[in-house]
Amino acid sequence: MHDQGLRNDPASPLPSHSHSSSKNGIQGLTGLIWVRKALTYFRFPKLSLNPGLVHGVFTRQKGVSNPPYDTLNTSFTVGDRPDDVMVNLCKIKETMHAEHLVFMDQAHGDDILVLRKGDFYGVGDVATADAVITEIPRIAIMVKQADCQGVIIFDREKAVVASVHCGWRGNVQDILGHVVTKMETVFGCRRSDLLAAIGPSLGPCCAEFAGHEKIFPRYFERFMERRNYFDLWAISCWQLVNSGVRAGNIEVAGICTRCRTDLFYSYRGEGRTGRFATVAMLRS
Repeated sequence: MHDQGLRNDPASPLPSHSHSSSKNGIQGLTGLIWVRKALTYFRFPKLSLNPGLVHGVFTRQKGVSNPPYDTLNTSFTVGDRPDDVMVNLCKIKETMHAEHLVFMDQAHGDDILVLRKGDFYGVGDVATADAVITEIPRIAIMVKQADCQGVIIFDREKAVVASVHCGWRGNVQDILGHVVTKMETVFGCRRSDLLAAIGPSLGPCCAEFAGHEKIFPRYFERFMERRNYFDLWAISCWQLVNSGVRAGNIEVAGICTRCRTDLFYSYRGEGRTGRFATVAMLRS
């Protein structure tokens, strides 16, 4: 991985986001397109305007896993029954109308899996990575989450999409900037053409890092909301803009997973729990 480094502060404003901690159900989460069918998921409004992309951020609801993984857990590595996880993954694959569902062994690093036409690795293989980029239609690429960000980055001109797992370690390593650079160098994407969407994750209300001086770079301090609490959504937006993505092309769900454990899994809020899914796929 080549570190692009940090550019000057962007002149354009960052996208705004609103935090909702109410327990009044998904109707109160405005600005998102909610689908309540066999599975419950939402889509980002701007991404949804592109007929070449299918995507969904799935809640924890309407799966088959038992507590504490209730119910749409997508991870085999948290202690859930493998058969239940497989059923849940099949439900997501069917909902997406995908030929294959690709996910990663996420390691909180900055490794990127690239899937190109003609060299698609074997179905069933699981690579250790925290981002996947593809130009292959009908391959649903999935990120598993429980407080970390699932970020979709899409180029409608080149028909290329990325799914990124970005926790605080990913922010420290600027994985979003690395993905943008990889999309440019491998697929010829123009940075200013990219659309990005940041899903439910740990919000500024709950992102406490008491030892941040030892783990965060100094410039993160500008994103401190109050003592030891950081706006990781704003950090990701800044890193995307810093890498060349237009601020107006970035959407933020603005949902804190720790506050909304009725909808999403939260490691900080629950400890032993499942992982929900953010999925993106190119249409054929």
